[in-house]
Amino acid sequence: MSVVTTLPWGRPLTRDDLESLPDDGHRYELLDGALIVTPAPGFLHQRAVVRLSAALTAAVPAGLEVLVAPFDVVLDDNTVLQPDALVAPLRSFTERELPAAPTLAIEVLSPSTRRVDLVLKRDRYSAARCPHYWVVDPEEPGIRAWRLDGETYVEAGHAVGNALLELSEPFPVRLRPADLVR
Repeated sequence: MSVVTTLPWGRPLTRDDLESLPDDGHRYELLDGALIVTPAPGFLHQRAVVRLSAALTAAVPAGLEVLVAPFDVVLDDNTVLQPDALVAPLRSFTERELPAAPTLAIEVLSPSTRRVDLVLKRDRYSAARCPHYWVVDPEEPGIRAWRLDGETYVEAGHAVGNALLELSEPFPVRLRPADLVR
């Protein structure tokens, strides 16, 4: 079983430290100065990401862009995340990164990242004022969507299996969790 590892190196790490790490097939992210290292995702995870990306691309209005990991989202100098999928205004991207919170950040859960995605990343995106955060569980299969209400996330929708998740924000979209993995 893979485990998420954090390596604080005796001080909070920064974007400069992150850029010096090797390109070795692992995903390197910073969360409040702590390094999070995760292995390459498995088949079901990647299938869900690809199918979700296709569904979102078909649904987003002009001016919004859908990207998948790896692509850096810089929330501050010591928090650089790579959501599995993200949606943001096209004008907000640079060639290398999104230098602000996206409109929508999505994580596809893996056994090694479940707690980080459901607790730590969710809290960090909320603090960065990311308007929408979703998690996809490919094993269940299920999708849980939150929207920012003040300073905290409230559930905007939840669907499991063949149930339809229908959301109007951040743009109208209809998804069946089972369609992402079958």
